[in-house]
Amino acid sequence: MQEVCNPANHTGTQNSCTQHTNAQHDRLITKLLNFQGWHYTVNTRPKLVVLDTRTRRWHSQKDAGQPSGLMNWEALSELQQQLMGEKAVILLSGSPIFGVKLIEVIQRIFTWFGHALTVDAENWMAHPGAANVILNIFSHTQTPHHFTILSGDVHYSFAYDVRLKYHETSPLIWQICSSGVKNTFPDRLLRVFDKLNRCMFAINSPLNRLTRRRDMRIRPRRPGKHRQRYRHKRLVNGCNIGRVWFDGDGAPSKIEVLLTSGECIGFTEGYESDWVD
Repeated sequence: MQEVCNPANHTGTQNSCTQHTNAQHDRLITKLLNFQGWHYTVNTRPKLVVLDTRTRRWHSQKDAGQPSGLMNWEALSELQQQLMGEKAVILLSGSPIFGVKLIEVIQRIFTWFGHALTVDAENWMAHPGAANVILNIFSHTQTPHHFTILSGDVHYSFAYDVRLKYHETSPLIWQICSSGVKNTFPDRLLRVFDKLNRCMFAINSPLNRLTRRRDMRIRPRRPGKHRQRYRHKRLVNGCNIGRVWFDGDGAPSKIEVLLTSGECIGFTEGYESDWVD
């Protein structure tokens, strides 16, 4: 058995197969690069819509060095059509649509100095066109009343309640981010970012007024008791898997993350004073 499985005995066969399949390999790669169907929907209740935020980007026409929108206008228009008439929907977006303002501002500063890749400046608000269209979808009268956005990618976890201002019947939006399965954010740095974000972007802060998400109000949820919890903590660091329960209306009834340490951390609703623009 050892002699049969010895790679040295099959060198000629491997070379022949490699030469024979080079052209097929090239055709496969070309086909994959041109493929446009990585997004899909699952007709569950609520409906599950998985977004393709990788291959249908909204590239900047003025400066190729600027971050691209995570979805282009055509893809976002198709998304809106898929959502029409639904009462509730679960959106799977690789990156959070509503992220941590301080970290997004830092990414914007690095981008301005030409170092977007240094901080992986890929977020929904980095491209004005994509940001405006996705926010308009939430305010459209024919789109669902319950939006649950499930995300990852950022290497920390959080949960937000999101509402529209100046709307009597605002859709109920939840941004839930669980990340990452293996890699985590530097613990001390995330703790500093968490505290600075709460102070620098408080509701009456000048910085908050300059970075408002148009007609949106956001309330961070509070992580439950756990070993590394500190006062006013909003961001959870650690390898984890997120878990969400839904009620009969398609709204999250319970949100938690399961850490590799064995801890289970739930996110509870914040206070009315926690709402920020």
